[in-house]
Amino acid sequence: MSRLVECVPNFSEGNSQEVIEAISQAVVRTPGCVLLDVDTGPSTNRTVYTFVGRPEDVVDGALNAARTAFRLIDMRRHKGEHPRMGALDVCPFIPVRGVSMEECVLCAQAFGQRLAEELGVPVYLYGEAAQMASRRTLPAIRAGEYEALPEKLKQAEWAPDFGPSAFVPSWGATATGARKFLIAFNINLLSTKEQAHRIALNLREQGRGTNQPGRLKKVQGIGWYLEEKNLAQVSTNLLDFEVTALHTVYEETCKEAKELSLPVVGSQLVGLVPLQAILDAATFYCEKENLFVLEEEQRIRLVVNRLGLDSLSPFNPKERIIEYLVPNNGPEQSLVDKPLCAFVREVGARSAAPGGGSVAAASVAMDASLACMAGLMTYGRRQFEHLDATMQRLIPPFHSAAAQLTALVDRDARAFAACLEAMKLPRSTPEERDRRSAAVQEGLRQAVAVPLALAETVASLWPPLQKLALCVNLACRSDLQVAAKALETGMFGAYFNVLINLRDISDDKFKDQTLQRISGLLQEAKTQVALVLDRLEERQE
Repeated sequence: MSRLVECVPNFSEGNSQEVIEAISQAVVRTPGCVLLDVDTGPSTNRTVYTFVGRPEDVVDGALNAARTAFRLIDMRRHKGEHPRMGALDVCPFIPVRGVSMEECVLCAQAFGQRLAEELGVPVYLYGEAAQMASRRTLPAIRAGEYEALPEKLKQAEWAPDFGPSAFVPSWGATATGARKFLIAFNINLLSTKEQAHRIALNLREQGRGTNQPGRLKKVQGIGWYLEEKNLAQVSTNLLDFEVTALHTVYEETCKEAKELSLPVVGSQLVGLVPLQAILDAATFYCEKENLFVLEEEQRIRLVVNRLGLDSLSPFNPKERIIEYLVPNNGPEQSLVDKPLCAFVREVGARSAAPGGGSVAAASVAMDASLACMAGLMTYGRRQFEHLDATMQRLIPPFHSAAAQLTALVDRDARAFAACLEAMKLPRSTPEERDRRSAAVQEGLRQAVAVPLALAETVASLWPPLQKLALCVNLACRSDLQVAAKALETGMFGAYFNVLINLRDISDDKFKDQTLQRISGLLQEAKTQVALVLDRLEERQE
């Protein structure tokens, strides 16, 4: 699996297309860097770039962009709504895949040191890379902004982490660090800047100060006015969307606006957003409004509508959701993305992978989808109208399981490949033999974990399958019979794959517990499938 870091440098230029494009090209021309998004703001006079690559490549890409900005941006002439202290105001590094937060801290340190040495500018470390608690948050470092730097840099407590304690008028200062994925989310108001800022103060975690904290944890906020759009915004940064979600920020802003008799007219995402943040909002609105929306594409459309994400410009999920822009498996096409014929041919090729584990996962994913189809062929039809609420409860587990099981097709092949790589490790010295043994044992545990996850997922489907068998549209009886029997077959596949990989694991306690669990799941599957088939046979037309 490829190692990916995301870099999101914010440059203090949002109007000159020549400068914006020159910085874009500096990133694009850096080997190994993929530019995903360029988000400009004329009123904020700021452009946010998003690109990804290997750790060493994104550091080079950020430096190339900074070199270009150093030639073209002069902070002495800069004016804009967004707080800022430098031409390259902030440059965070974010782990995306196969990279730890510690590695992103190293990226920030390497970038900051090289930037300071090459351009002779002051650089501060923030976020996870901060060297002191007082510099952990960006607003703390940026307090007073560019205009305060001449005096600030004279103070010992504000000596930069890299570079001179001297004011560079054309540049200012730069903050770089490592952090989780930040979502820049702005809510549009037909109001004044002051009213928007009042709402921001009520919501942001910092509030109005120590004695007046705001309501929303891990949220930064400010109010500003966009002249080019003729509206105000509550501009927020969600530092951890798992703590405070997109929809929470939006709904709380709406409550505040209602108290002030102010209309909310949509919202705006700046840069990219994780898929899960959108899907969490979809779940919220589906539950709030008692909606039945299954497909990912439709759930995203629901969120775009409810949050008004397309109010200022079109919101194209394929260009704004990071998972849609960054492939999961690097340059190689995943098994599940291949045409069915190509997958079947690959299974039949003279190669050990994909093998029984991937085939079992693909099979049960289709079986879960078949049960989902049977439910949907019942839902929404006039003669089965009385079953709509029941189908709304029974269908989602199969839809969700199909996605989880599909992912196991590639996971199983990768686990097998990892085992093979571990077995190829050198074993000439005692140290090498110890490393190889540990790697092999870890590889075998992963090879057990995938089919065991398959078995657990199938086991979770028996209760809804039993209920579905009692009321499903009988035109789909044979479909549900196929799904039930094939799920049992998939359980057998999981059982055999667990057994073969358990054989060489040295931890006897782990082996005994896993064997007991998979054997129990297999026995339960035999009982459950018989009940499902009996119930379907007993029903009359």
